[in-house]
Amino acid sequence: MRVELDGRPLVLKLEHLQKTGSFKLRGALNAMLSGERPARVVTASGGNHGLGVAMAARLAELPADVYVPETVPAGKARRIEALGARLVRLGPSYADAARAAQQAAAESGARYVPAFDDPAVVAGQGTVALEIVEDAPEVDVIAVAAGGGGLAAGTVSAVAPDRRTVAVEPDGCCSVHRAIEEGRPVDAEVDSVAASGLGASRIGAVPFAVLSELGRAGALRCELVTDEQILAARDRLWEEFRIAVEPAAAAPFAAWQAGLVPGEHPAVVLCGANTDWSPA
Repeated sequence: MRVELDGRPLVLKLEHLQKTGSFKLRGALNAMLSGERPARVVTASGGNHGLGVAMAARLAELPADVYVPETVPAGKARRIEALGARLVRLGPSYADAARAAQQAAAESGARYVPAFDDPAVVAGQGTVALEIVEDAPEVDVIAVAAGGGGLAAGTVSAVAPDRRTVAVEPDGCCSVHRAIEEGRPVDAEVDSVAASGLGASRIGAVPFAVLSELGRAGALRCELVTDEQILAARDRLWEEFRIAVEPAAAAPFAAWQAGLVPGEHPAVVLCGANTDWSPA
């Protein structure tokens, strides 16, 4: 969607209109179709990846277990169950759910589908960027929300060195920023209105390897935004375009509004809309 806002051109990639309401189906399906067909799949998610796995499992006619933290938004939980997956609520954070899911998969022999720390998942997410440059070749920089780093790694892999990627995180929930800053994956605080979508406490090893290497080559830029900026961006997307997204998806648009996304023809990925939010 090509728009002009504040006198500047902008391309919006409408991944909130993707099946399951986010880009996550891309990586989940790519991972599930890689290698031997499993008898069952297990994953952990803050919600959107769980929806992607649930839909991919349904398409592949496989049973799926989706572990989520107890704080999972009701709308995401409801949609996961509606797709036929078994929903397991466990622990206060994504990390707690992930540990339990990995243990369950190891004990049962099911295939664990990571939310971001997997080459096939990263490659699948990179198809978002491939579509952007195919349909809007003038785009010279792509801004994406970053949680565990899968979308950012897929994006920078797909478009570097010709185009830059801006990975945007909330300032209270920034595992990618911390890892790039420290030069290694480290634990990060998870405290943000966008935590259900960007609540990874540590970047995945696979995304970090990609982002650190291409970051050193100048293909990656990391930016932080506040919760207030995210909510203002979410509300402006509704006001200007009648686009309703979840807070995580508004983060890169918030960065663009704040002047943190360079380029003459930037694109912003609106990555998801699995929320019960409604405009005031």
